[in-house]
Amino acid sequence: MALVNIPRLDLQHYTEGTAEQRQQFVQDIGKAFNETGFVTIANHGLSNELIDELYQVVKAFFEQPSDIKGKYEFPELAGQRGYTSKGKEKAKDSKTPDLKEFWQRGQTIVGEEYSKADFPDNPQVEELPRFNEVTAEIYKKLEDAGRNLLKAIATYLNLPEDYFEQYVINGNSILRAIHYFPIENPDSIPADAVRAGAHEDINLITLLIGASADGLEVLTKDGEWFAIKAKGEDIVVNVGDMLQRLTNNKLKSTTHRVVNPPRELMKTSRYSVPFFLHPKSSMSLASLESCIDAEHPKAYEDYTAGEYLDERLREIGLKM
Repeated sequence: MALVNIPRLDLQHYTEGTAEQRQQFVQDIGKAFNETGFVTIANHGLSNELIDELYQVVKAFFEQPSDIKGKYEFPELAGQRGYTSKGKEKAKDSKTPDLKEFWQRGQTIVGEEYSKADFPDNPQVEELPRFNEVTAEIYKKLEDAGRNLLKAIATYLNLPEDYFEQYVINGNSILRAIHYFPIENPDSIPADAVRAGAHEDINLITLLIGASADGLEVLTKDGEWFAIKAKGEDIVVNVGDMLQRLTNNKLKSTTHRVVNPPRELMKTSRYSVPFFLHPKSSMSLASLESCIDAEHPKAYEDYTAGEYLDERLREIGLKM
């Protein structure tokens, strides 16, 4: 097994640390994102009590009857708000849907004019008021942590520290609560059906609150799958395709998956809550000039974030 660089970093070393601690954080996150695309982060601003309540309300929502959950499913929104039922989403190159259902909360725009077509209202679950309140609080705290991480990334890339701020404040970020549902009869599912097929994330960075069970794995440079085991109070952060495109592959969007549990645990649920930090749709993903040279020629066509998101939502089956 190859050595995999997934360091555990303390976000307060960047936000409140000495000049030396800040510089070390920048170099550590840059090195990890250059090599594997993953880090785990401590002191991210979410209390253990808030995380515990998050998983309580998420579990309570998915335990609602199908007709209740179905009230909050809006196919015309391509899964970007509210509930998405089983059998809808698949990995980009897979023909078999993932074994999951999920809920997505989007941005609440503050202080800017916006279109409801671009930023629909977030549905409010009448049956579970705390679900709405807790997911809104989690969204804001993870967005704040993500903005700080992007400042460190900008510094690593020799950009102004606030380079990403104009794009991610009131950006198109998504909080997703996932239920990998129990498989009552493992023999009844397709042989290639998994909780989440091998994929790369679409966005700039993803912040994942430690899941309720094991299963997350990343693909190493040597083609081996490596299990990610974060401490319960940490968040796992990885590079998405948008940041990979912007940096012309300098920062790696790593392939990852969620594997099925051992057969004896197939009848159990797994819950997971990732935050996909997206910029505004108008942001250009054209590769930075500083990341292009003779050894690293430009690898991608110029896209905006909105064009790229639209393309990928069609590829994974959420948009027709």
